[in-house]
Amino acid sequence: MKLGMFMMPLHPPSRPYAEILREDREAVLLAERLGYVEAFVGEHVTDAAERITSCLMFLASLAHETRNIVLGSGTLNLPNTHPAAVAAQVAMLDHMLEGRFIMGISPGGLMSDAEVFGNLDKNRNEMFVEAINMVLDIWRSDPPYNLEGKHFQVSTQKTMIPEIGQGEIAKPFQRPHPPIAGTAVAPFSKGVTALAERGWQTISANFLLPKWVATHWDSYRLGRSNVGAVANPADWRVAKSIFVADDEATAQEYGLGPKGPYQFYLRQLIRKLVTGGGRANLFKPDQEMPDSAVTPDYAARQLVIAGTVNSVVDQILAFRETVGDFGTLLYACHDWVDPALGKRSMQLMAEQVMPRVNAALKN
Repeated sequence: MKLGMFMMPLHPPSRPYAEILREDREAVLLAERLGYVEAFVGEHVTDAAERITSCLMFLASLAHETRNIVLGSGTLNLPNTHPAAVAAQVAMLDHMLEGRFIMGISPGGLMSDAEVFGNLDKNRNEMFVEAINMVLDIWRSDPPYNLEGKHFQVSTQKTMIPEIGQGEIAKPFQRPHPPIAGTAVAPFSKGVTALAERGWQTISANFLLPKWVATHWDSYRLGRSNVGAVANPADWRVAKSIFVADDEATAQEYGLGPKGPYQFYLRQLIRKLVTGGGRANLFKPDQEMPDSAVTPDYAARQLVIAGTVNSVVDQILAFRETVGDFGTLLYACHDWVDPALGKRSMQLMAEQVMPRVNAALKN
């Protein structure tokens, strides 16, 4: 099992903007030094707790400070951006990284982003499919472009000057395009099946109960089967909130307690997804459970792996026993309420936890 990282990321809105951007960059650079193989970074435009407004811009700032780690958009919210802009910006970043890039895509899940970009009342899944199809069409064709969709249009027919290159959009460094991955949130996700049918990969969200994460493999396997292919667990990434400490008391207080970053994160999600979004099912093992029972303390104890090295190893192995085999465990990054503890957790995860997990899996 490989180790990567995933950051949405969420920080208290009261923290200085420049400070949290420095912290998020430092987390990726630390992951590089510790040998994490991938780092996915999310984006939102209208959220004071999620301040990375462009994951591509953020990743570009790391392109020449990293050498080995593969960087991924986690995710590009395609209904909110014109396909021509996505195609051009991804191609540029892929060249900056010389192929160390994974293109994570989604329809976007933040309703205030949908409203500000004017697609709150539109079929965002339909826009998402049209947008990625247009991006791929741009990359596989030569100018002048003439792509006409329901939601987007791409053309340079009227202004093309071929002898000087005007009217041409760059193709990526990786051919025919970077690996594509989609995030999966819903249990029994049909989106996962559609991703698998197209040969794309899946990232299961870290705020899903293990029993719902397990359904994603069945959906992925179905999609590969639909096109006569065999599903490979190596193509499945699973994100998980994990805190590793040198002592159990710190693990419980910082990893599961009300003053730690994990409960802060879950308070934000519960307000967005349960109180404001009608998605309480994601947090409930039993749908008869009242929404009021989905508290940050309850969610932390259901969703966060916290403990000393030996305890975290056991919890990860138990989690894998529930969800099944997968290729990459994505360590979910959270606010560094205590930077020393945040960095130490990442270090223990890479240097002690994962070697023991992989040794146990080989036995």
